[in-house]
Amino acid sequence: MDKQALKEQVIAVVDAMASELRDISLFLHNNPELGGQEHKAAQLLIEKAARRGFAVQQNISGYETAFIAHKGSKGPKIAFLAEYDALPELGHACGHNLIAAMSWGAAAAFAAVAADQAVSYFIGCPAEETTGAKVAMAADGVFDDLAAALIVHPSDANAIGGTSYATHPLKVTFHGRPAHVASKADKGVNALDALILFYQGLKPLRETFTQENILAGIITKGGTAPNIVPELAEGKFTVRALSAKYLEETILPAVRKLAEEIALATGTTVETVHYEPLFKELISDPQLMELFRNNLTFLGETVTVLKPDEADGSTDVGNVSHQAPTIHPDLSIGCQIVAHTPDFALAASSEYAQKRLLIGAKAMAMTAIDLLNE
Repeated sequence: MDKQALKEQVIAVVDAMASELRDISLFLHNNPELGGQEHKAAQLLIEKAARRGFAVQQNISGYETAFIAHKGSKGPKIAFLAEYDALPELGHACGHNLIAAMSWGAAAAFAAVAADQAVSYFIGCPAEETTGAKVAMAADGVFDDLAAALIVHPSDANAIGGTSYATHPLKVTFHGRPAHVASKADKGVNALDALILFYQGLKPLRETFTQENILAGIITKGGTAPNIVPELAEGKFTVRALSAKYLEETILPAVRKLAEEIALATGTTVETVHYEPLFKELISDPQLMELFRNNLTFLGETVTVLKPDEADGSTDVGNVSHQAPTIHPDLSIGCQIVAHTPDFALAASSEYAQKRLLIGAKAMAMTAIDLLNE
């Protein structure tokens, strides 16, 4: 059977799953779970996969809510990645409920029409918003033998290509010596003063780097009482660049050096530790981009192609892309909505978004069909 006929079958399967995919999306939206705690979401997705004949492995790479489901035994291995963690207080304000439903629809449809020619993988990836399960999964080789890894993100517009920022967040803690602020005998050593100097020093430090970067943070601990010289002050900082190599070899050493110089000048000591793992930059595979774009066009969509160095946010999908050909396109679910806001959470539960997820599922499965003879 030719590819176009298989694509028509894929479209029919996804359309037949419309009610199921809507139910999955809204169940996840109505039952938001934080990263690593997505037990209801993982159980639901695993049950769906098992009912359609997928073999399922659970507890992957140290995550109880991670899983690998597959169907088929020969041919290229093509994976559809599911995310399903929510954000604190905001719920599914990044649309992971839609991502999970889209990827399941694509995996099921691809397996339904091509299980004798390829292996359809449905991979459950927890904690994208925090520790990023894909980081550990990539390190464990989960994605090594894949012909392609596909995931679609809801957004305010259709777009493909670009990259993401490599990120390796840093916790900086200054230690001083407490004293009463009115003491004339012992002025203490003010850890908060040191942290504020560090915070202020990040802006001019940014200007010294040749690659686009982001340095920003918050003070998480600044003392216990206003009449006590702070003994400890702590901040959490996002440290990002367009490549993991530049981030690790240039920016982070400079940030640590700044902290050490301030500690020396203020009589404090300082500790710098990473509180989340390294998310690498996204490498968008050119062939997959072109195939996916063509399939979206066939489905009546228009798509913006981003420049290779155009970055917006960070994702552990970047780590996947260093192991396998990967794309992470955006699919519009409404105009003028920004991720990680209450408005986005509302849009992710809309009836319009539930219809749009069918487009994402179809385009991914159709792109997988294109790879059958590659």
